[in-house]
Amino acid sequence: MTDNKTNTAVYPWVIVAMLWVVAFLNYFDRILITSMRDPIVSEFHLTDAQFGLLTSAFLWSYGILSPLGGFFADKYGRKAVIVFSVAVWSAVTIWTGFVGSFHEMVAARVIMGISEACYIPAALALITEYHRGRTRSLATGLHMSGLYTGLALGGLGGYIAELWGWRYGFQVFGLFGILYSVVLLFFLKNAEPVTETSPEEARFIEAPNNIFGSFKMLFSLPSFRILLFYFCALGIVNWLVYGWLPTFLKEHFHLSMGEAGISATGYVQVGSFIGVVIGGLLADRWASFNSRGRLYTVIIGFTIGAPFLFLMASTPVFAIGIVAMIIYGLSRGFNDANLMPILCQLVNNRYIATGYGFLNFLSTIVGGIMVYVGGMLKDAHVELSIVYQVSAVLMLLATWSLFMIKIKNLNPANVSA
Repeated sequence: MTDNKTNTAVYPWVIVAMLWVVAFLNYFDRILITSMRDPIVSEFHLTDAQFGLLTSAFLWSYGILSPLGGFFADKYGRKAVIVFSVAVWSAVTIWTGFVGSFHEMVAARVIMGISEACYIPAALALITEYHRGRTRSLATGLHMSGLYTGLALGGLGGYIAELWGWRYGFQVFGLFGILYSVVLLFFLKNAEPVTETSPEEARFIEAPNNIFGSFKMLFSLPSFRILLFYFCALGIVNWLVYGWLPTFLKEHFHLSMGEAGISATGYVQVGSFIGVVIGGLLADRWASFNSRGRLYTVIIGFTIGAPFLFLMASTPVFAIGIVAMIIYGLSRGFNDANLMPILCQLVNNRYIATGYGFLNFLSTIVGGIMVYVGGMLKDAHVELSIVYQVSAVLMLLATWSLFMIKIKNLNPANVSA
């Protein structure tokens, strides 16, 4: 009996540990190509526009297919979608290491985007199903730190390319992913279904379980629409930071290209690592006696973090900019640890992966457009500091819109108490 209780208590954290590795691969495999620009451009004689298309093709397919990936996870089970996703994108990563033309590489990036789109909604849904109580936000945040690690270490691709050639990295990490998908096949388990049903859930259970019925049900919830607006603003700001921060730091603080690149990823990621832990622990404790605790944690995070983004864009002192980037990263960690747990309080478990997939879709599409718009504004001689200042104000207003969300305990298992 004791062993069973121990296993019951430990396995939810085993799930987080196993999926942390997948989260790392999810971002590492996709970002690896960006640090291998020179040898790839040289081998295939690409223009900058063609090289940029490799990332755009990934983002477009990833964003468009995210809602469908979430729906598959809701309909066919989290484990099946996760294992399938990891196996396919790892196979495509290996394929990328053997491509013989630019068009073949574009095709590989499109298929990678489709397969990776299935992972995040399914993984977060599985984690929240295993962590239904006071560990939900912390568990979600620790998993998200795997994404940060993959993003931060993606720059190693340049060193790999210098030592062994650009194809080697794709081949090795793709093979590792294939082998790891076999490990997941044997050791990953779906959570036990929840049998409790509250009266408020009746309309969710009776709704048709198809993609159109799922969207209709989600958009019938005013709080989901508010969360959608917030996530769009978050996508705009985050992608502007991802896409243009190295350039901004180089020009605004007069850094070298190497210093700007390291600073743009390093400081924000450090803050985010700290944020997912602090934000997860704080939200779990707060939610144990207040159902809006997780929501308030996110609001507090960006109410503090957005002004520091504004400060980073305004100060001429790099040291102050470093502090501002760390604190902005901290607020992003607060958000990442709590967004899926908040969605679980708004939407029945039957639709949470689909809901997160749609949020991911809109954030990626809108964010990708804004990266392009940022370039247009820069061409029009609008300083990036102004773009970031406006972004900070937008982020603050979108964050305060979360006060209008009504938390309804649609499912007893989705409550943190």
